[in-house]
Amino acid sequence: MLGGVIVDFEAPLWEWDARRGDTWIFVSLPEDASEEIRELSAPTRRGFGSLRVRASIGGTTWRTSIFPGSGGPYVLPVKRAVRTAERLDAGDVAAVSLELLDL
Repeated sequence: MLGGVIVDFEAPLWEWDARRGDTWIFVSLPEDASEEIRELSAPTRRGFGSLRVRASIGGTTWRTSIFPGSGGPYVLPVKRAVRTAERLDAGDVAAVSLELLDL
């Protein structure tokens, strides 16, 4: 399949603070969508499994990558500019639309 795969979902934003001094905010993709993405992307996956996406939350759209969680769902980093524009923080639920660009 070449591009055109879109995943729409709602999920809470969560904070990953495993590195001292760095705080990252993510949203986890649904398990079923993550499994399907793993199957579809097997031939094209880069590096450690990241996949390029076009993400949208509210009126904000940006390009980034999703990353495989450790044995769980893919995760999407939500940068500060997006959170500020959409008035979101860790714990808030976001409606997300992702277009996979690597398939």
